Amino acid sequence: MNRNLLLSLCLLAASAASAQTKLTGTPIGSAGWSYEQGREINAAPNAFDGDLSTYYASVDRSYTWVGLDLGKKHVITKVGWSPRNDIYNGEKRTILGMIQGANQADWLDALPIYLITEKGVIGHMDYADINVSRSFRYVRYIGPHDARCNIAELEFYGYESEGDDSRLFRFTELPMVVINTKDGVEPFDKETEIPSNIIIIDENGKIDINKPAGVRERGNYSRSLPKKPWRIKFDKKQSPLDAPAEGKKWTLVNNYGDKSLMRNMVAFEVSRRFGAAYSPWARLVEVTLNGEYKGVYQFGDQVDVRPNRVDIDEMETSDIEGDALTGGYLLEIDGYADQEPAGEWFVSNMQMPVTIKSPDDGGTTEQFNYIKNYFNEVEKRIYSYEFTDPEKGYRSLFDIDSFVGHILTNELCGNHDQCWSIYCYKKRNDPKLYFGPVWDFDLGFDNDNRCYPVCERTKYSTYLFTSAGSDAGGVTRRMVRRIFIDDPATRNEISRIWSIAVNDRDLNIESLQKFIRHQAELIQDAQRLNFMRWPILDQRVHENPRDEPTFEIAVNNMLDFVEQRYTQLHGKLGYDPDISGITNIHNNNETKLCVDGRSICSVDSDVPFAVYNLQGVKIFEGKTVTAPLSPGLYIGKCGGNSVKLLVR
Repeated sequence: MNRNLLLSLCLLAASAASAQTKLTGTPIGSAGWSYEQGREINAAPNAFDGDLSTYYASVDRSYTWVGLDLGKKHVITKVGWSPRNDIYNGEKRTILGMIQGANQADWLDALPIYLITEKGVIGHMDYADINVSRSFRYVRYIGPHDARCNIAELEFYGYESEGDDSRLFRFTELPMVVINTKDGVEPFDKETEIPSNIIIIDENGKIDINKPAGVRERGNYSRSLPKKPWRIKFDKKQSPLDAPAEGKKWTLVNNYGDKSLMRNMVAFEVSRRFGAAYSPWARLVEVTLNGEYKGVYQFGDQVDVRPNRVDIDEMETSDIEGDALTGGYLLEIDGYADQEPAGEWFVSNMQMPVTIKSPDDGGTTEQFNYIKNYFNEVEKRIYSYEFTDPEKGYRSLFDIDSFVGHILTNELCGNHDQCWSIYCYKKRNDPKLYFGPVWDFDLGFDNDNRCYPVCERTKYSTYLFTSAGSDAGGVTRRMVRRIFIDDPATRNEISRIWSIAVNDRDLNIESLQKFIRHQAELIQDAQRLNFMRWPILDQRVHENPRDEPTFEIAVNNMLDFVEQRYTQLHGKLGYDPDISGITNIHNNNETKLCVDGRSICSVDSDVPFAVYNLQGVKIFEGKTVTAPLSPGLYIGKCGGNSVKLLVR
């Protein structure tokens, strides 16, 4: 045999043998269950004594762990485990147990390397190969929730190496968000930010972000649910997972009562197809907190003021007079406004509760008073003057297109809470109040017993807000009715905006159902793990109106609702097949960009314009097109107008 070949085979054999070397180190872990005569029993060494009749168990029920300090970095190639010898619960206590590795003793850099998804066998070792190239000094097993980390025996195999990040672990094909908090503290309220390190692994298995951040709870009612929602605030601006916006604040929405796990995602897509200036960006991800698997979350935008979110001027404390005082302001007509700190919200003259989301803390006294008085003036014009009054009619201060698109999105998605929370904003040097973005649809699509079944409630009334719905201040539904139903001119706007969405933006049953099926396919494996962690498929939680014993049934219910509700609205809203919001740009040398019959601007004019793709990413800004645009649909913005562009 060739001498070099023989040497290579020997090296491979030696490498394979070293990869299967059982590792030793110093046992470490959370405090053991109890003490006897001054010594700890059920302690960390029990998990490494080779005796399946002894076991480790922790004092606390959750977020507890046992592992080894290997002394040096090792690549882990195999792990073994055996459950506590407990005939009542022992075998089940390993389900969703996590294997992690780290190189910091505080575990802030910890990453999952395996997730146990099956129950163990008492008196038997189970093994799993690990395909992770990163090396770790510290390795551990974190028990699943409420299990006191009961484990009889652990084994780690591998070899000493510096390793690399060419292969990292993911639970499924979804991106993964790993939250490791300082001292393992679980976020506990909306005010206290827990110092943390956030690691995001993208859909290709590569590290997208590894940055310090603060984590706290977010939301209102959703905070009371077992699966908690969180807000992440990075120390510096980030654009995770190729998000359009760059910002510090990001949300992890729990979608606990939504057994399809995607209602918000679908609603945001509907909003885009209605031509909203901004619809929140989001991705479905899997989340761990301090080594505990938390399931599928919606990771995405925090609704705030910045480019590619609510793109208006961000107020400074010095903006207290003149044009600067006129904007921008981000507001929320908010049924929970009274839970906000004083000075950050107000009640309008018509008793509508309004939270000032931006500027922060309600702004300066001058800013607070300006936007409150402005909102009261808009409200006054809605109720006190003729709709057609050119000077005092509400439309001179009110953007009807964004309002109609916002309400139609909520109506098509069957959102009972559409009048409980309505975002709106005011731009600088622009007299009008604009509406959006949409938010919070986990109870939409026939998932709310307060209005189920939606299509029966709206059989004669058309609109859900007229027959059912939460009502901020007890007056918001009245305001929506005043504009949407009482103003005769709005009926034409409804027909136009619906028709443009159908004719130009692919708003139809088949396309929406295709989007839903695609999302379901993306999370097919992840939903199984999610409902292992949160076994609620056989329960009615939150406002669930019916049993949905499987994920597939939940998805099918959404598909059925979209078909029924779309058909119902399409037959009532005055659809016109000849209405289009698109004017063709036959080539990039044309001097005019014209849409909806309006001249937006000339490419050689003095007025700059911006072009965005349909995901909201700005691809050009200036006075002339300096690079050719690929054929397709775009959003053009110029002089306060937002329009659709088609390049052929």
